[in-house]
Amino acid sequence: MSMIAGRPINPIGLGCMSLSHAYGRPPAPAEGAKLLHHALDLGYDHLDTARIYGLGRNEALIGETLKGRRREFFLASKCGIIIDGDRRRIDCSPATIHAAIETSLAALQTDHIDLYYLHRRDFTVPIEESVGALAEAVKAGKIGAIGLSEMSAETLRKASAVHPIAAMQTEYSPWTRNPEIAVLAACRELGTAFVAFSPVGRGMLAGGVSDPALLVEGDLRRGMPRFNAENWPVNHALYVGFADIAARHGVTPAQLALGWVLAKGEHIVAIPGTASPAHLAENIARSHWRPDAALVAAVDALINHDSVAGHRYSAAMDASIDTERFG
Repeated sequence: MSMIAGRPINPIGLGCMSLSHAYGRPPAPAEGAKLLHHALDLGYDHLDTARIYGLGRNEALIGETLKGRRREFFLASKCGIIIDGDRRRIDCSPATIHAAIETSLAALQTDHIDLYYLHRRDFTVPIEESVGALAEAVKAGKIGAIGLSEMSAETLRKASAVHPIAAMQTEYSPWTRNPEIAVLAACRELGTAFVAFSPVGRGMLAGGVSDPALLVEGDLRRGMPRFNAENWPVNHALYVGFADIAARHGVTPAQLALGWVLAKGEHIVAIPGTASPAHLAENIARSHWRPDAALVAAVDALINHDSVAGHRYSAAMDASIDTERFG
């Protein structure tokens, strides 16, 4: 088992975003509810959502669906990203944080959220003030622990000086290595769990993207440089080699990606997202399998920062990210 905030959990959790938006067409609420129940039945005990997912619909889906099974899972949500019409902004001011927590509690139909993240760094508010507001919510019993998302090692250390930070959530997979610059080590040093989102490369490392041109309108990947016409041929060739390595070791590509992430540190957990019951079962089926050092090295040699084509975010999206960048 892995640990977050002193609680043992399965090292594979469920990122719930795709049940409401982002990738492909989200399932109907009834199908999403069915998948959430199936996840708990399969052994998932860490569910990750956010205020922004589906503009509140994701929290509401989890709340309505699982209110009778609340004791069966560790619940994480996030605040800080605000959508006003076509405008997206970051607001981690104390007043906004307190209001968001109340909204999340109501939507999730619970009186306690186990882990509550600042979804992005608000560069207009000192991180100490934002964390201070979350610390007040911990003291009030509304949240159990504090997390940060897509933030740097320096920000983590500043935040930790105010209150222990239970988790840092950042994109991490063989094709996104930014956490290896400093954050993984800082998390280990401070006793902070590292929560890897998009551990299967936004579906690429699971064979979930055959041709980005076929992605539906509104799919987030359509605006990501790694999926554009120039970079995709290079990245797809990496997937072909990756899938061959997985087949030779008797696992699926997704299972190899997840095992690789978890092998990078005992303080790491992964939260792959899916709206597919088959992928849901596949992701957790080998949750305790870890590739050996030779297999990890083979993956590292094939897919790494230098071999992947394109940045992970567009310039506009990258502006809101506080994580370290490769030079």
